[in-house]
Amino acid sequence: MRMRSLDYGTVAELSEAIRNHDVSSVEITKAVLNQIDRTNKALNAYTLIAADQALAAAQAMDQALAAGFNFGPLHGIPVAVKDLYETKDLRTTGGGRILADYVPKEDATTVARLRRSGAVIVGKTNTHEYAYGYTTENPHYGPTRNPWDTSRIPGGSSGGSGAAVAAGSAPAALGTDTGGSIRVPSSFCGITGLKPTYGRVSRKGVLPLAWSLDHAGPMVHTAEDAALMMNVLAGYDPADPASADVPVPDHTGRLDRDIRGLRLGIPRNHFFDRIDPEVLTAVREAIQVLEGLGGIPVEVDLSHMGQAVSAWLAILLAEASSIHERDIRKRPADYGDDVRLYLEEGVLEGATTYVKGQRVRQLLVQGFREAMAGVDVLLTPATAVPAPKLGESAVEVGGEKEQLFLTLARISSPFDMTGLPALSVPCGFSQSGLPIGLQVVGHPFREDVVVQVGHAYQQVTDWHRRHPMV
Repeated sequence: MRMRSLDYGTVAELSEAIRNHDVSSVEITKAVLNQIDRTNKALNAYTLIAADQALAAAQAMDQALAAGFNFGPLHGIPVAVKDLYETKDLRTTGGGRILADYVPKEDATTVARLRRSGAVIVGKTNTHEYAYGYTTENPHYGPTRNPWDTSRIPGGSSGGSGAAVAAGSAPAALGTDTGGSIRVPSSFCGITGLKPTYGRVSRKGVLPLAWSLDHAGPMVHTAEDAALMMNVLAGYDPADPASADVPVPDHTGRLDRDIRGLRLGIPRNHFFDRIDPEVLTAVREAIQVLEGLGGIPVEVDLSHMGQAVSAWLAILLAEASSIHERDIRKRPADYGDDVRLYLEEGVLEGATTYVKGQRVRQLLVQGFREAMAGVDVLLTPATAVPAPKLGESAVEVGGEKEQLFLTLARISSPFDMTGLPALSVPCGFSQSGLPIGLQVVGHPFREDVVVQVGHAYQQVTDWHRRHPMV
């Protein structure tokens, strides 16, 4: 397997190199730490760099390998962790001032699983404050910038993780997704990001934004890497009340199969309405590539989508404000302006609005179940627009100005509402050099099919192999 460099090596490539003793974990970890040192001033992807811990862990992995112990594909692989995941003896702020000095005594379940698999935690990545936004313009720790154009946002709330992977300062990272916060930064930064099925990956030890919407998942270079990460991250956790006690397949098991005969659902409404023309062109061309690989296009009617975003927002506002109820009342000045506004709005929201949102949610779930009955996956844009500039709160789409928050939620949030697995893979660039993403959505707990489609696409395209000059 040809590896481009230690900085931009995929998890699969680096894992093979470690296994073959072509390179050590210490060498890879040093390369990653050097890349962080070189790029972080410009990007602000990391808010904490755990160099000493990482090097010690890498050395332990090298010693284990020398003694004949290999913990699997993540053995010795550096991984960045969004600063929403609790990490033992490493500060976990959630991107907020209130938790600025919080140092957990134990790891989140996902972080513990990574460590047991031999992964090396290199640091904590910046996030939109408490994950409540799409830009990662953090008022307390500074904004994260897009590696492709530092005047633009990386997306959010997992913008630090997206920027880190795109810039080669981590081959893999953890993100969270409540309304698109894995897929949006993956699309904007030109990487691959997977939001698993709701309940597939434990959220124990992950600071919550909205209990019934939060997902945890990987952000990486390739669909193959997402599958390798999922083989470690997925699985029942009794400590997470929402965790699903269902069998977990080998997520790499379908990667070598072609997609001939798979039915590709193409929505004829909502997801292709009011889309930037360059995004639309790139996504249409990506669909044609998949058709050329033997996928069968099937038109899908999603006319039930009318109230999806407003229902999602009603649920998000209420649940987030419930989580922050004490602090927003006692310490409002410790929140950034945008997050404080959302939290105060949520405090004022009535129970009736929340219940209506949940009722619409059930209709949405049923609508998707019916719409997807005849297809294996849905294909849509990952975002309606390429990455906007820092500071922009509205974008022009289809000749109309629209609030950025709603523009991005329109495409991504329905799959947080329904809990369906959704993958963003790079599928092109705008004329100004900004990445564009294709979204692949699957049936519940069929992440293996989703990554199969993403992998098939990446075998015949090279968008995922292009990297910013940072």
